[in-house]
Amino acid sequence: MFRVLLVDVHMMIRKGIRVLLEGFSEIDIAGERNNGNEAVLSTAQLKPAVVLMDLSMPNGLDGFTASSE
Repeated sequence: MFRVLLVDVHMMIRKGIRVLLEGFSEIDIAGERNNGNEAVLSTAQLKPAVVLMDLSMPNGLDGFTASSE
Protein backbone atom coordinates (compact mmCIF):
# COMPACT_ATOMS: atom_id res chain seq x y z
CA MET A 1 0.00 0.00 0.00
CA PHE A 2 1.21 3.50 -0.70
CA ARG A 3 0.05 6.86 0.56
CA VAL A 4 -1.05 9.70 -1.73
CA LEU A 5 -1.41 13.39 -0.88
CA LEU A 6 -3.86 15.31 -3.09
CA VAL A 7 -3.17 19.01 -3.67
CA ASP A 8 -5.45 21.24 -5.73
CA VAL A 9 -7.09 24.59 -5.14
CA HIS A 10 -10.43 23.22 -6.38
CA MET A 11 -12.19 21.07 -3.81
CA MET A 12 -14.34 19.29 -6.41
CA ILE A 13 -11.22 18.19 -8.32
CA ARG A 14 -9.67 16.81 -5.12
CA LYS A 15 -12.87 15.01 -4.17
CA GLY A 16 -13.24 13.52 -7.67
CA ILE A 17 -9.67 12.22 -7.67
CA ARG A 18 -10.18 10.86 -4.15
CA VAL A 19 -13.26 8.91 -5.26
CA LEU A 20 -11.35 7.43 -8.20
CA LEU A 21 -8.32 6.46 -6.14
CA GLU A 22 -10.31 5.02 -3.25
CA GLY A 23 -11.39 2.27 -5.64
CA PHE A 24 -7.86 0.82 -5.46
CA SER A 25 -7.15 -1.17 -2.32
CA GLU A 26 -3.38 -0.51 -2.57
CA ILE A 27 -3.84 3.29 -2.34
CA ASP A 28 -4.30 5.16 0.94
CA ILE A 29 -5.23 8.85 0.71
CA ALA A 30 -2.93 10.56 3.21
CA GLY A 31 -4.77 13.87 2.96
CA GLU A 32 -5.96 16.77 0.85
CA ARG A 33 -4.52 20.26 0.72
CA ASN A 34 -5.46 23.35 -1.28
CA ASN A 35 -2.15 25.13 -1.88
CA GLY A 36 1.56 24.57 -2.28
CA ASN A 37 2.47 25.92 1.16
CA GLU A 38 0.23 23.36 2.85
CA ALA A 39 1.58 20.65 0.54
CA VAL A 40 5.18 21.27 1.59
CA LEU A 41 4.32 21.21 5.29
CA SER A 42 2.05 18.18 4.98
CA THR A 43 4.56 16.20 2.96
CA ALA A 44 7.06 16.54 5.79
CA GLN A 45 4.44 15.44 8.33
CA LEU A 46 2.47 12.78 6.43
CA LYS A 47 5.35 11.31 4.37
CA PRO A 48 3.26 10.25 1.36
CA ALA A 49 4.83 8.10 -1.36
CA VAL A 50 3.12 10.24 -4.04
CA VAL A 51 1.98 13.87 -4.13
CA LEU A 52 -0.59 14.48 -6.85
CA MET A 53 -0.52 18.26 -7.24
CA ASP A 54 -1.96 20.91 -9.54
CA LEU A 55 0.90 22.86 -11.11
CA SER A 56 -0.88 26.21 -11.41
CA MET A 57 -2.27 27.20 -8.02
CA PRO A 58 -2.69 30.81 -6.93
CA ASN A 59 -2.16 32.04 -3.38
CA GLY A 60 1.29 31.03 -2.24
CA LEU A 61 3.47 28.40 -3.80
CA ASP A 62 2.38 26.98 -7.14
CA GLY A 63 2.86 23.30 -7.90
CA PHE A 64 6.19 23.82 -9.70
CA THR A 65 7.73 25.76 -6.82
CA ALA A 66 6.29 23.50 -4.14
CA SER A 67 7.71 20.45 -5.91
CA SER A 68 11.21 21.85 -5.66
CA GLU A 69 10.93 22.59 -1.92
